[in-house]
Amino acid sequence: MPIIKLDAIDSTNDYLKELSRQKVLENFTTVTAQVQTNGRGQRGAVWQSESGKNLTMSVLVKDVIHAPAQVFDLNVAVACSVFTVFKNYNIPNIRIKWPNDMLSGHYKLGGILIENLIKAESQIEAIVGIGINVNQSNFESLPQASSIYNVLRQVVDTDLLCQAILTQIIQNCQLIASGKKEILWNLYHTHLFKKGVPMPFKTSGGNQFMGIIQSVSANGRLLILRDDASTADFDVKEIQLLY
Repeated sequence: MPIIKLDAIDSTNDYLKELSRQKVLENFTTVTAQVQTNGRGQRGAVWQSESGKNLTMSVLVKDVIHAPAQVFDLNVAVACSVFTVFKNYNIPNIRIKWPNDMLSGHYKLGGILIENLIKAESQIEAIVGIGINVNQSNFESLPQASSIYNVLRQVVDTDLLCQAILTQIIQNCQLIASGKKEILWNLYHTHLFKKGVPMPFKTSGGNQFMGIIQSVSANGRLLILRDDASTADFDVKEIQLLY
């Protein structure tokens, strides 16, 4: 699979998306950049990264999911891919924070943003954006952020990390294609951050309440048991975990 390495770009997701519009690309074509000037995360957050110290990659995934109902399967597959690679690097206390942030303990090491392009009724292409704090050590204005370097106290080769994640993504996509997605869902739920633990939440309307994460639905909604014994499910834009 081709890997396109760029020095600087506003967004690897946008670059790969435009490239895919211009010509037919090989599946799992990947774009990386030394620095990304307009990286995006969940809820429209801007991801800022020191040049050359972190991993910014976007991967084209096609012929894996074939219906909108399968979209979150790919989210799970990618989150589990990063989880597995982190485990192989001996990063401690790895957790997946819904929907797909990667934590070590309570500190965020990276995030995933997937943009789906529906080409036809049964043809969905996805641009999988992954940003990981690798060798950056200073997160003065981001108290919940950290990096692999800060956790392991060693410099990590970003090219090798990219290759390991890409290899794992391909393997996990093969699990989806072969009807074995439950393997990934079980891993996702097993390592879901704060699952089964009472914790505070805040709705998009500003209301706070205590609840317990039960699971994530097939379409990616978070199921919470509220402190009044009722259950409710939320989209990513409707709820925030306070921790």
